[in-house]
Amino acid sequence: MKLASRRSGRDGALIVVSKDTKTTVDASHIAPTMQAALDDWDMVTPKLEELYKSLNDGNAVGAYNLDFKTLDAPLPRCYQYLDGACYISHISRNRAARGDSLPADILDAPLIYQGISHGYMAWNDPIKLPDENHGIDFEAEIAAVTGDVPIGVSSAEATKHIKLFMLLNDISLRSLIPPELKRSFGFLTGKPSSSLGPIAVTPDELGDLWDQKLVSGKMNCWVRGEKFGSLEAGVGTPFDYGDAIAHVAMTRTFEPGTIIALGTVSNEDETVGCGCIGEQRALEVINDGSAKTDLLKFGDRVKIDHQDYEGNSIFGVIDQKIEPLG
Repeated sequence: MKLASRRSGRDGALIVVSKDTKTTVDASHIAPTMQAALDDWDMVTPKLEELYKSLNDGNAVGAYNLDFKTLDAPLPRCYQYLDGACYISHISRNRAARGDSLPADILDAPLIYQGISHGYMAWNDPIKLPDENHGIDFEAEIAAVTGDVPIGVSSAEATKHIKLFMLLNDISLRSLIPPELKRSFGFLTGKPSSSLGPIAVTPDELGDLWDQKLVSGKMNCWVRGEKFGSLEAGVGTPFDYGDAIAHVAMTRTFEPGTIIALGTVSNEDETVGCGCIGEQRALEVINDGSAKTDLLKFGDRVKIDHQDYEGNSIFGVIDQKIEPLG
């Protein structure tokens, strides 16, 4: 099933999107918002699936052509946002570029931080920030959205609580992050609001791309109009979504609508490119002695599209321009 949120108020209005993403139909009579649907998932899912079937069969009353420009982030705000650094090559390259080795306990537990959980930008919203010298960067990721998750859930059971997947641009400010980390109290100002792709899909919609642990497929990225990366999302991390959820749920429950991701998609093969500029710059430092690729400046554009192996977009694209506040 494919769901989205039409721009309306703070939280959008729930719509069902056809499998080919060409048509849509209002679903607010079933649940007014995506969050409302997640809150009562077991009750509303059969009705949403019935509407999805009728839409794909061409029988949905009130169906109309989908205009992506009308779409908000699927979840403009959520109760909890958790993001990891789970792809090993991403971690090792960034640490090597600054002269650090991987920590001895890197395989003991996933690295996860808690970020800002409101103000998610839509797929085409400009990224407006106060200063381009803050080191603006994108990070291409796939985020899971959970329902209720009990405290102490096991890794094996955790993925059963994933209700949706979405495309995520976890925006980072590279000039602000190092001083924050140096103070040993984590990210804050270095992690502004993030962006979400326009379409949220249920795990079954992914077919063979979802193996109950990771989502496969090609994470394609463009920076300033040039292809920047074409990465395989289903390899390169020792930790899957179940591991990440279980790690955090060791001491807390999850509310429905919790967003959790595994971090920037990264592959050991350097020839496939990178899922963020920071990693490309790290490779340049390692291989050539200095970083050459510029971070994002006002006027630059970044595009992300996760595709299946036939080239079909799974979540719709994120296509954003960097702009100054004002």
